[in-house]
Amino acid sequence: MKAKLEELRAKAINELDSIDSPSDLEAWRIRYLGRKSALTEILRRLANLSLEEKRATGAAANELRAFLEKALALKKEAVSESEIARSIERGRLDVTLPGYPPTLGRLHPTTQMLRQICDIFTTMGFGVVEGPDVEWDYYNFEALNIPQDHPARDMWDTLWMDSETADGQRPMLLRTHTSPMQIRVMESRRPPVRVIVPGKVYRYEATDATHESMFYQIEGFAVDRNITLADLKGTLFEFAKRLFGEERTVRFRCDYFPFVEPGVEMAIDCFLCNGGGCQLCSGSGWIEILGAGMVHPEVLRRVNYDPEVYTGFAFGLGVERMLMLKHGIDDIRLFYSNDLRFLRQF
Repeated sequence: MKAKLEELRAKAINELDSIDSPSDLEAWRIRYLGRKSALTEILRRLANLSLEEKRATGAAANELRAFLEKALALKKEAVSESEIARSIERGRLDVTLPGYPPTLGRLHPTTQMLRQICDIFTTMGFGVVEGPDVEWDYYNFEALNIPQDHPARDMWDTLWMDSETADGQRPMLLRTHTSPMQIRVMESRRPPVRVIVPGKVYRYEATDATHESMFYQIEGFAVDRNITLADLKGTLFEFAKRLFGEERTVRFRCDYFPFVEPGVEMAIDCFLCNGGGCQLCSGSGWIEILGAGMVHPEVLRRVNYDPEVYTGFAFGLGVERMLMLKHGIDDIRLFYSNDLRFLRQF
């Protein structure tokens, strides 16, 4: 058996010396080190030998395998260098040419808009905070003046979570809006407070051109002494001008939200038709962009703010909606379809 191993070594090395291509090198590896090679067959037959022969033959076979693997590695390196040299000689590779530039990524359009909106409000003195995507029912509804069985809960299609607590209470959910951070921030701070809260929100609803099960919102609120509706209107008017243009006209109309009183909707004159009426504004000349209002006294009492001393305003807007309006995009699903033809436009 030892003589056979020596013969195999000599034959393998003799063949390896004459190889000069990667394909022939791979064929040699399979022939001498593969699962059906003669060396592998010798190792499989060790079980039929005596203990002494098994030790001697096994050691010699393993030594030969290690030797051939090392010889193969050295040959691979030599063949690779030879291939490069031949390519240069044939003129296929000019090492003086510059390399290919790397493909650079870019921020997602939603992230770009999110940062632009945050920049606008931070220059007006608002801080930026973030909150949990998985929220307690208390913060998402109860503390925002939306108790259980209140009809206002029907405004949100909610994704509830399985959760257990010691008392069996406090159900959890994927937050339906970023407003819960109003409560969390005011619980930990005393007025004056001026904060915006960017983040994801979730709704259990079918997706279409104007609805997604996950999207981004920005909540903003300010609480201090003597804050009035005029402060809210001035803040949002400045925001609209900076985002959509200095020439924008703003309209406020009454609306209902459980955690503000009074509540308003804010619209801007259509920047496509300048208020004349078109498909974008459904012929009205106005485009609704966000909801807002004065913080409800009950919400202030929840966080031990005295509503006789402090007042505040709050607003909430959809980030994708701002993008759709600003760039004339007609389908919210485009933002999350990962189509580079769409994303590269931003």
